[in-house]
Amino acid sequence: MRNLRKKRGQKLIRRFSRLSEQAFSSGEEHVKENFLSRLSHVGDVRLFVLEWALIVATLFLFALTQSFWFNDSYSVSGYVNGGTFTEATLGKVGSLNPLFASTNSEKTLSKLLFSSLTASDSSGHVGNVLARSVSSPDGRVWTVTLRDNLKWSDGEPLTLDDVLFTASLIQDSAVSSNYSSNLSRVKVSRDGEKLVFELPAVYAEFASALDFPILPEHVLKDVAPSALLESSFSTSPVSSGAFMFNASQAVGSAGESIVYLSANPYFYRGVPKISSFVVHAYLSSDEILSALNSGSVSATSELLATDAKKITNKNIYEKQTAINSGIFLFMNNKSPVFRNRDVRKAVQSGLNLEEIRSLIGDELPLDYPILKNQISLSSWPTLPEYNPDTAKSTVSSLENKIVSLATINTGYFPALAEDISAQLEELGFTVTKQLYDPGQDFIVNVVAERNYDILLYEIELGANPDLLVYYHSSQANRSGLNLSNYNSSVADNYILTARETADENLKNQNYEAFLKRWVDDAPAIGLYRANLSYFFDRSLKVFSEDSSLIVPTDRFADVKYWAVEKARKNRTP
Repeated sequence: MRNLRKKRGQKLIRRFSRLSEQAFSSGEEHVKENFLSRLSHVGDVRLFVLEWALIVATLFLFALTQSFWFNDSYSVSGYVNGGTFTEATLGKVGSLNPLFASTNSEKTLSKLLFSSLTASDSSGHVGNVLARSVSSPDGRVWTVTLRDNLKWSDGEPLTLDDVLFTASLIQDSAVSSNYSSNLSRVKVSRDGEKLVFELPAVYAEFASALDFPILPEHVLKDVAPSALLESSFSTSPVSSGAFMFNASQAVGSAGESIVYLSANPYFYRGVPKISSFVVHAYLSSDEILSALNSGSVSATSELLATDAKKITNKNIYEKQTAINSGIFLFMNNKSPVFRNRDVRKAVQSGLNLEEIRSLIGDELPLDYPILKNQISLSSWPTLPEYNPDTAKSTVSSLENKIVSLATINTGYFPALAEDISAQLEELGFTVTKQLYDPGQDFIVNVVAERNYDILLYEIELGANPDLLVYYHSSQANRSGLNLSNYNSSVADNYILTARETADENLKNQNYEAFLKRWVDDAPAIGLYRANLSYFFDRSLKVFSEDSSLIVPTDRFADVKYWAVEKARKNRTP
């Protein structure tokens, strides 16, 4: 039986082989007869063949074009959720506690991690953030309510107790916060579901002073104010901003570091489009320039406008935006040399400001402690003319001609300090120039202690003019920002009257009177208004060209909508 099945199988195989050979032979003959043998006739019908080939090609291209056209009609390339944004910043990250943010790196992280009651929006006006409402019937007692369902990045509720806790820390002299002047002599209390800020006098623009970061009481309530900077919160904070802390990495031993943030699922405005935000804190602008050119970072605000010509990465785009900050020379009115008004006036008229400003490119000159776009005055005081000979005569009569000039070792400041020192020495001074790394040490040991005769420094001028912070005698102390130690009862009166009135005419009259006094007393000399140059990869979505920035970190006001990733999406009918 098995042999029979074997023979039948062999017959089937032989039959299949014969059929295959016949089919191959027949196909070969067919190809020869109908194709190969007729190739010689192609020349006779070449035009006909060419016409058909062109028709087929045209139909194919038409179909392909139509496919792309329909695809573009019903879909569009747009930004989607996801991706990582890497920004290069300048300065060490000594602490992630926003109350102590002093370097640009720390200020950037503070803005990304923490929210405040109010803040400047993309239009340059003060708007509510965590606060649902900020109101006052008389400009002296202000009431704040919070938005509903606010949460910290750990899921815990953010409440009025957190705001009250933060306010008490800011007002504690043991903390030495950068925000002390915001709540100077302000009584803060809770009234049910409202927080009440009672001011010592009327201040019509107090809402702008509520732009201070809120800290979590449930994390820090057992930490002594004097130990706040050293607490674990400074290295691994719980936050309320668009992003939350993920991890940090030290790069080398000099202080360079990378801080990794991830989107905060509890952010009050909703989860940001960017999944993660990386802040790479460099120690020099040269390192940042190299990283930008190599594509290691996506963006930076730390380079000068003059650095644009050094950028070789063709994908990098620059946008420039004026900010409400100014660079001034502050003369310490309590120093042995500059307590003499005539000496301050000599410096005021003896410095060649045109030469100094030529070092900084396109930045706008700034002559006064108020920006001209902040108020409308009928007239601005006349500045003294450049007169080095008279200045030299005044300096030559001094017994003590030794002065110290302090500034930070970043940006334009070293070049400006070099030129200003040279000019002061031409006037007859002996100048000790001191350059410091920006950071908390500089703030605490130099700025707060007023350890200088002249300070070359940048200050924030705010959305609205507030001269109390920098020139009222009450701020001429360690926790205040009266960097000139300026003390004038007349000037104090002008400042308070302008601050306390809602009458625009009266306010402007007092500002005008103060400015005349400021020019005459010469506690400081205005140099230029700061300008933000933001360099970024042109494929990214960042803040709008139309945004008005009060301070550099206001660029993050709409960071929720920044984006990295792109994809094609169907159009909405």
